[in-house]
Amino acid sequence: MLKRVFVAPDPGRTRLRFATRAVLGVGLAVLVCGLAGHSLVGAVTGGLAALLALFTVTDAGIRAQAVTTALLPAVGLPVLALAAELHDRPVARDLTFLAVVGAGVYARRWGPRGHSLGVFAFMTYFIAQFLRAVPGQLPELYAAVLLSVLCAAAVRFGLWCYERRLPPPPAVAPPGGTGLARITTRQAVQATAGAGFALVVGQLVSGQRWYWAVGATWWIFVNTTSRGETLVRGFRRVLGTVIGIGLGLLVAVPVDGDPVASSALLAVCVFGIFYTAAVSYTWMMLCVTVLASLLYGLLDVLDPALLALRLAETGVGALGAVLAVLFVLPVTTHAVTGAWIQRALACVHAATAEAVARLAGVPDADPSPRVAELEQLLGRVRLAVAPLVHPLNPMFVRKRRARRVLALLDDCAREIRGLAVVAADPEASHDARLATACLRVQSSVEALTDSPAGRGRATKAVVLPAPRPAVTEPALAHLHGLELALAELAAPLRAPSGSPLVGA
Repeated sequence: MLKRVFVAPDPGRTRLRFATRAVLGVGLAVLVCGLAGHSLVGAVTGGLAALLALFTVTDAGIRAQAVTTALLPAVGLPVLALAAELHDRPVARDLTFLAVVGAGVYARRWGPRGHSLGVFAFMTYFIAQFLRAVPGQLPELYAAVLLSVLCAAAVRFGLWCYERRLPPPPAVAPPGGTGLARITTRQAVQATAGAGFALVVGQLVSGQRWYWAVGATWWIFVNTTSRGETLVRGFRRVLGTVIGIGLGLLVAVPVDGDPVASSALLAVCVFGIFYTAAVSYTWMMLCVTVLASLLYGLLDVLDPALLALRLAETGVGALGAVLAVLFVLPVTTHAVTGAWIQRALACVHAATAEAVARLAGVPDADPSPRVAELEQLLGRVRLAVAPLVHPLNPMFVRKRRARRVLALLDDCAREIRGLAVVAADPEASHDARLATACLRVQSSVEALTDSPAGRGRATKAVVLPAPRPAVTEPALAHLHGLELALAELAAPLRAPSGSPLVGA
């Protein structure tokens, strides 16, 4: 697990910059709230609002990101007011919370902006429960949210805007379908059902901290699509919480709310959340748990019993999510996994074509954005295939095939990264053989995908490229390695019987 976090590829140091900028944005928001005379509750609200503004907004372009960021308070402030007004009316408060859960997940059908606004709405309601917000605090909380979102925007779009060359992120769920055939609709129903279970059982466990169970259910559903993905994410959430509670006992409890030490450790946690989010949900949850422990310490309510209660509520929330995905409109993994693999293969071809064009002297050709996009798509593939490669999965044949697919896709990504480095060298020359090799890569991709040309080739046996003499030209060497990886992918993607990688 350590190796996965610290050795995972980070093209352009995107994760490092993402995490460092988050620390700056959240730190600035808390500082501004403090200078504005806000209480500790206001500063905590502001810090969390800035964290969400920097974490959830993932639109493709800078202008679209700015619009989504501007819309966050328009969604969050009414929800915050509603949560505060319903503070003393448990039935209405709980029913409204479930409505926010369902609407927040359903909003994913409108792409990254809907997803961001849905997450912000849910977390605003959650923060109100966490801080026990009442109507009298609303003016301060409103100001804290507005100031913090402005600070986050100033850092993201002014002080440190590095996203101009980044590709759009892959969608959370493949589009398509209507009504209950649409994945986002099914997930909205699942999430509401799971959150309802978590809310009821969570209140039986604790009448004061029940919202942790609902939060656990919600975050297990975020960025997952299929039944298998959700089950694995639930396991990882519980594991990350267990480890985080152990660290909380070692770190947060001894600190005991000391402002200086707590602030430094909170900055480390914010960095950890952003740096690990793309590669390890377990590590991200570890950082979130330690961050929550430190916040409880600042609020002077932290003790070991509270951390144990958080673990129990997390278990309840995970159980709610598991029951929902198993018995309420389940979404299987086959179609989802195949869609992500095909998108990754298409990106492999696009990156190859950009690199070859760059070597040919085309001035606007740049494979770098495609390389970053491929890393994002491979992250989605790993998430989709995670149920198959999990140690507890008893289907050893499919587990072996899935691991082979992941290994070969990683080989493709490694060759693409090498090819992009060669193409970036202004001294690199174009070889006429590169165009021919690129066409072979295109043919290999078509044979593995659902393109019209590929469907014709898919019925034929895929033959590995013949051994070639040692290639001294680096670009040709990378292209040949790419051909080999693509050709070898045919076997695990299509078993001899013709069965898919992931069963329905």
